[in-house]
Amino acid sequence: MDTTTATPTHKVYLRFDILQRIEHWLLVASFTTLAVTGLVQKFALFPLSPVIVRLLGGIEMVRILHRIAATVFMVEAIYHLVSIGYKLYVEKKSASMLPGFKDLQDAFQTLAFNLGLAKERPKMGRYNFVEKAEYWALVWGLVIMALTGFMLWNPIATTRLLPGEVVPAAKAAHGAEAVLAVLAIMLWHFYHVHIRHWNASMFTGYLTREEMEEEHALELEMLEQGQVEPEISPEERKRRLRVFIPVASVLSLALLYGVFRFVTFEETAITTLPPAEREVAAFVRRTPTPIPSPTVTPTMQATQPAAAGSLTWDGGVADIFARRCSACHGQAGGFSVADYRSIMKGGKSGTVIVPGDPDRSRLIQVVGEGKHPGAFTEIELTVIREWIAAGALER
Repeated sequence: MDTTTATPTHKVYLRFDILQRIEHWLLVASFTTLAVTGLVQKFALFPLSPVIVRLLGGIEMVRILHRIAATVFMVEAIYHLVSIGYKLYVEKKSASMLPGFKDLQDAFQTLAFNLGLAKERPKMGRYNFVEKAEYWALVWGLVIMALTGFMLWNPIATTRLLPGEVVPAAKAAHGAEAVLAVLAIMLWHFYHVHIRHWNASMFTGYLTREEMEEEHALELEMLEQGQVEPEISPEERKRRLRVFIPVASVLSLALLYGVFRFVTFEETAITTLPPAEREVAAFVRRTPTPIPSPTVTPTMQATQPAAAGSLTWDGGVADIFARRCSACHGQAGGFSVADYRSIMKGGKSGTVIVPGDPDRSRLIQVVGEGKHPGAFTEIELTVIREWIAAGALER
């Protein structure tokens, strides 16, 4: 088949036929939908995520769109597999997307050329090493996303065969691969196809001679020298089709049935609970539990000697600081809890206790975060808060 055509101004070469372009745009649509609807769920706290969820009709609609796009993606993968089989077996085309040693050589020569260490770019065939890397990354991503997606879509069936830990592991892998895929498209594919130079072959189907010289010089030489793959005879095509059609049909039906089972295996992860009587928020931001009003009960007095006396420094509060803080804040300078005068004085950052106002006291702010090495128990912290609120009396 002649892959070239002449125009009044320049010569162009057929790159993708109409079916390949339709396949590409279906891939773009399904991938974009998967990316948008998946990332707003993974990064639910990002300020833009709730806005996108509302624009798409709510979280349930987002999940439905995500699953529809996943189904389209899998069906398209089946079509692509059959299409490859047709080209390789029926038309006897070469497997030009398979990587080889020359691709590794081309990658190093391209790097050397970009660094000024080589005089010319490598001459590459129909698919260069960049395009092959993208293609096989897509295949790898499809396998990972399909496996982990099935586990998340059908967790009960998964845990009948595998330990329950695989479900959260699948969630982590699914999200990480999604982020990797989106970044690869935005940073790698967009640069090579849309930024470094605009490649319109997925719109028009053709590349100019200048574009062929830069990206596929080896293929260009072969085309101009007439070294094209020979067409098979009509008789041989019919013979091969008699084998290919039944095999491809059975394989396609089996794979489509697999997709059908994939999306209908489980209606929901929990089928024993009645449906909710009212709509509830899909995601609610957690808020800190308020600290209860401190009350020293007889049980507390029995279990915490520090609270046994009145709420004063000498009445038991000093014992708490001696037990929890004296190892680091003794007499060695800096902030000290050795006596009442020292703790009220504070340290280099200023006072740590504001009598009558525990919430403004730096001691409560620092220890209350739970990250300070000298952590108090809940009862001890309650006693200290009440002591400060009562005026932080010495005796």
